Amino acid sequence: MNSSFISMVDKAKRYAEERDRIAITALQVEFRGNNGTHRLSLTGNDWSCECEHFKVHALCAHVMTLQRLFGVHLSEDARYTQERVTA
Repeated sequence: MNSSFISMVDKAKRYAEERDRIAITALQVEFRGNNGTHRLSLTGNDWSCECEHFKVHALCAHVMTLQRLFGVHLSEDARYTQERVTA
C-alpha cells in the first residue's frame, strides 16, 4: 500500500469520529416499509415521503426512522418535525 492511501484512510477514520464535520442537507432514500417501498427526500430542512400518512400529517414512521439514524448530522429543524393535526 502506498503511503498516501494509508494517510487518506487515517484521515477518514479521524473525520468519522468528528461528527460535527458532517451536515446532511439533501438526501434521497428508498425505504422498504411493511406496506411497500416509499421514496423519501430531505431538501434543506423539508422532508417528503410518498406514503399516505405523510401526505395527511406531514410526518410518518419512515421520516422518523431517518431522523433517528442521521439525527446528529441534521439541522435542528430537520431533526424534529411536528405532525400536522387534521380535523
